[in-house]
Amino acid sequence: MNLFNVYPLYDITPVKALGSTLWDKNGVEYLDLYGGHAVISIGHSHPHYVQKLTEQLSNIGFYSNSVNIPIQQELATKLGELSGYDDYELFLCNSGAEANENALKLASFFNGRKKVIAFTKAFHGRTAGAVAATDNKSIVAPINYDEHVSFLPFNDVEALKANVTEEICAVIVEGIQGVGGINVASDEFLKAAREICDKTGAILILDSVQCGYGRSGKFFSHDFSGIKPDLMTTAKGMGNGFPIGGVLISPKFKAKHGMLGTTFGGNHLACAAAVAVLDVMKSENLMENATEKGNYLIQNIKKMSGIKEVRGRGLMIGIEFEQPVDKIRDSLLFDHKIFCGYSGKNTLRLLPSLAIDQTICDRFLEALTSVNGSR
Repeated sequence: MNLFNVYPLYDITPVKALGSTLWDKNGVEYLDLYGGHAVISIGHSHPHYVQKLTEQLSNIGFYSNSVNIPIQQELATKLGELSGYDDYELFLCNSGAEANENALKLASFFNGRKKVIAFTKAFHGRTAGAVAATDNKSIVAPINYDEHVSFLPFNDVEALKANVTEEICAVIVEGIQGVGGINVASDEFLKAAREICDKTGAILILDSVQCGYGRSGKFFSHDFSGIKPDLMTTAKGMGNGFPIGGVLISPKFKAKHGMLGTTFGGNHLACAAAVAVLDVMKSENLMENATEKGNYLIQNIKKMSGIKEVRGRGLMIGIEFEQPVDKIRDSLLFDHKIFCGYSGKNTLRLLPSLAIDQTICDRFLEALTSVNGSR
């Protein structure tokens, strides 16, 4: 059997990684400034992270969502403390897609509505089919993506006002749109969304799968606006490479047995990984580092020629060039051994570890200056 060939692959086979550096099977060293779509939050192979997973592997124990698992509560407690949402509750799952689908189900359970407004087609969880009815007929959330989800222009306050009515179940938006090329939701837009949802009874969901977990310099990117959403979804950097997702749920929601379910969500290894991430973020002040290094990168990139715009916050950065970015990205990878991402034809994306240091920032800036100047 062969793999289903949906990803274009470079002829590079990583075999070892540490911090922001990785090595391929031939011993060639690379800088990783993309981290698998913002997955690597505290750096590859962090000693505390490795220790926590190793300890958990040696004592995996019995697993079931119907028994008490102390490490789940440890994760919830530490997440609440570091994020500032300690009065919220946590539902654990496996991915951003699953987190958003469960958030939409919760919204529908709460107000009995079906229609959803999404302010980006890139929000996580846009799977085919539906958020289907459960076996428990007292708990039904028939939100069909094709029938019930409407996509509107990102950051459009007038579209928000015109379309969010008392028929709408939920409004879902990314605080910083990643796949769209790093677009930041304005404070005006997020405050308007909070106000209109309060007025109409719609549930405000912030998709923080990519832009959460300290990447913006605050724990959640919408924290800059001063609002609190009803539901927040997270994944990616939550486990530093180990699959895990979650929904942070405001006190207005009341749990009911059988309301939500997951097979692998909250398993011991995933929770150990997520606890280690929070430990390192706190002890190494990684949100402060994201702010400092992100500002340094953005300020210096803006000085370069041939760049139309630099967008983002913290270590979630989009660099829009005046020309197609494919040759720039390839030169960074093959000539300078630096992994970056891209969006569309003209935007280079940076999503490095929150622990990135000054030396690596300067290496990237030197390489980008060289590539940009040799066009």
